[in-house]
Amino acid sequence: MTIEPTEIESNEPAEATIAASSTTVASTGRVARVAPGLILASVIGVGATVVAHLAPIVGAPVIAIVIGIVVALVRPASERLKPGLHVASKRVLQASIVLLGTGLSLHQVASTGVSSLPVLLGTLSIALFAAWLIGRWLGVVGDVRTLIGVGTAICGASAIAATDAVIDAPERDVAYAVATIFTFNVVAVLTFPLMGHAMHLSQHSFGLLAGTAINDVSSVVAASTVYGHAASSYAIIVKLSRTLMIIPIALFLAFWRTRAEEKRELAAGEKVTRARLVAIFPWFIVWFVGAVILNSVGVVPAHVSHYLGDLAQVFIAIALAAIGLSTRLRDIRRAGFRPLALGASLWVVVTLSSLALQALTGQG
Repeated sequence: MTIEPTEIESNEPAEATIAASSTTVASTGRVARVAPGLILASVIGVGATVVAHLAPIVGAPVIAIVIGIVVALVRPASERLKPGLHVASKRVLQASIVLLGTGLSLHQVASTGVSSLPVLLGTLSIALFAAWLIGRWLGVVGDVRTLIGVGTAICGASAIAATDAVIDAPERDVAYAVATIFTFNVVAVLTFPLMGHAMHLSQHSFGLLAGTAINDVSSVVAASTVYGHAASSYAIIVKLSRTLMIIPIALFLAFWRTRAEEKRELAAGEKVTRARLVAIFPWFIVWFVGAVILNSVGVVPAHVSHYLGDLAQVFIAIALAAIGLSTRLRDIRRAGFRPLALGASLWVVVTLSSLALQALTGQG
């Protein structure tokens, strides 16, 4: 009888040790999966930052994405690299935006969001209407038209993923839409700064143009960073405000799709909508706002904020390198002419409408 408690007591530490070992093994395995792609993107991103510092003709993000694309053309990313590239293109980019928040104040965020609202909502409405109209004319119908329209109007691949979570589009349509949006993300990064200088746009005007007319967050950050620090800060706030439009659009699409599927009794609209919104909500925006608040109340010293801003630029280059490395030309070729024509048309329409609305509202 006296042995049993002793046996029980001796087994408890063993069980705890086994559980701790299992957790350690799982963490080690995840690090091993992520490491190759993340290291490659980091090497290219840091190298691009050094090159941009030595020869500041174009910014590190542009150099990083070009190097990434060239590498992908020579040798496409293997399955071994993909987990790390995904982390670099998503998590590292989100971390860079949070770090940039330490250089902004609540007054800047509030004033920028309110002042940019007419242009932001105007370009959003025009993009969605143009997607419906031009898409019908080109014969691009169904989910692929919805995905390209929402991706152009809001925030590129992130909006496409959020929309797909609601409407459950076929994988082929999602691939078409992402390939189309990505094509014009790259074009925007390379051409918008040149266009801005040719038109003698101010930092404010270019930031508003980039934030409202470029699709993906990474492309907005890259193009605006090349143009100037002030343009970058303004564009990021505008873009984050635009990203929040995912929520009402997702609500509408969820309601519309639920009504269409009611006869098949798939799900109750309100319950499904809440679950999906929790899954698709861009939570890094909450951390960005938190960083802005900390800076606004003086928690982040000025010299620390400066270094965090420099670190954010390195993170941006790493994220863009990962996006370049993830390029798959076969997806772009497979998309065909009509989706690309729709994406090109919407890109031109949104760009022109952003410039026109800036002139009409006095923002230009």
